[in-house]
Amino acid sequence: MKRTLYLLAAAAAVAVAVFAVAPFAAAHPAAAQKTTTIKVIAKEYKFILSKKSAPAGVVVFKVTNKGKIAHDFKIAGKKTPNIKPGKSAKPLKVTLKKGKYPFKCTIDSHALFGMKGTFKVT
Repeated sequence: MKRTLYLLAAAAAVAVAVFAVAPFAAAHPAAAQKTTTIKVIAKEYKFILSKKSAPAGVVVFKVTNKGKIAHDFKIAGKKTPNIKPGKSAKPLKVTLKKGKYPFKCTIDSHALFGMKGTFKVT
């Protein structure tokens, strides 16, 4: 009898643990994804990225303009506002799947002068 009660109590404890975690994981799928932060320096006429690739998941691009004129940064359909010289944009958060993603500055012809590249997601 004691053994049966002990086994039932152990099974109940396991069930509570499983059912307590499952709803959180289902409601928060991003919690399971890894977040990678990439620092981006913008200057005339180039971008310098702290890393040229990241694993699939959430990638946060922190863009700082160290140039003498305004620049922006666009990737995967998301774009920073124009960033004044010496300033930083609010971090640009993008969820990326495996593949290659072109990025560029969309101001005037900055991309033609070299402000563009490809970011790889593995």
